Amino acid sequence: MTNRTIRIWTLIHKWTSLVCTVFMLLLCLTGLPLIFHDEIEALTAEDNLPHMPADTPLKTLDEAVASALATYPGERPLFLSFDEDRPVVNVTTGPAARSPVSQMHISAIDQRTTRILGDLNEDGGFMHVMLRLHVDMFAGLPGELFLGFMGFLLFVATLSGVVVYAPFMRKLSFGTVRAGRSTRLKWLDLHNMLGIVTLMWVAVVGLTGVINTLSVPLVAYWRANELAAMIAPYEGKPVPERFSSVDAAVRTAMEAAPGMRPQFIAFPGVRFSSNHHYAVWLKGATPATRQILTPALIDAETGAFTDMRSMPWYMLALRLSQPLHFGDYGGMPMKILWAVLDVLTIVILGSGLYLWVARRRGSQEHAATAPGFRSDAREAAE
Repeated sequence: MTNRTIRIWTLIHKWTSLVCTVFMLLLCLTGLPLIFHDEIEALTAEDNLPHMPADTPLKTLDEAVASALATYPGERPLFLSFDEDRPVVNVTTGPAARSPVSQMHISAIDQRTTRILGDLNEDGGFMHVMLRLHVDMFAGLPGELFLGFMGFLLFVATLSGVVVYAPFMRKLSFGTVRAGRSTRLKWLDLHNMLGIVTLMWVAVVGLTGVINTLSVPLVAYWRANELAAMIAPYEGKPVPERFSSVDAAVRTAMEAAPGMRPQFIAFPGVRFSSNHHYAVWLKGATPATRQILTPALIDAETGAFTDMRSMPWYMLALRLSQPLHFGDYGGMPMKILWAVLDVLTIVILGSGLYLWVARRRGSQEHAATAPGFRSDAREAAE
């Protein structure tokens, strides 16, 4: 590459790195405990599910919803989700269909007795703070989109770093760290080596993070196009005054999709449904298909099946990116690998800041010995 080309890529790498590094450090530090979110919750949560015979019959979903509504009079059901490992359903209620999160109540309900086991509202605690900092920095959708842009800059910084340093690293064996030279040169070698080692992981986690920040606009686009086409015959109809059986809606959806099982139910009026339907979101029963969700729309007034369509590619990408971002595909071994790579990325980001500060401090000395263009990459090759 010519000196002019290297200058351009160096400037891209320098400024994209400087703009995003502090925010990426925040995301890496908060993301580390979030990788083990389920395990930490299991250690800190009290298991208050009473022991009962395995063949104890389950109450209906309608009874579980009624139990939640009796606890919060004047509210209406918004969502119902299923616990994969226990006979527990989580019912979300709120004063209106589009209630802000701060006004919602999430009740964990024993499906054998309809007794409320606990309130799952995450309004405080260490993990809640980590999650909010990681998702939107307590700034809502603007915060999400801002962090998505920072993730994009990280991807550009990673790509430009490879372009800038690759030609000069040909003179060194892979993994060489010249510990006998200056401290700055040693950290430069470590920065370069760890950057190459974690290259694919940083690219994957960065891009899946960017996709996750687009959740709200992607769902809005899905509602305006796919969902609108599914509910066209119901256009203009108001939200039913009384809802039909939730249990019946789930049975109808499962009959329309044999071999699938419900992940969650969105009640009429919420973001993942229409004003007139239950949206029963079904997942596959195998490890390969359980991340792929398919919504079945059930008329909330009559209980009749309306439509069911596979998710478009952009919603499928959103769905698949969420567990990949936190390493949820491969159990504990993958989570440990994700944590190690996260720590290495923190070292890369911290060393990048150190190299920039150290170079600024020594700029006058370098100017005396290298007039014109001189980059960290060229110094590393000397």
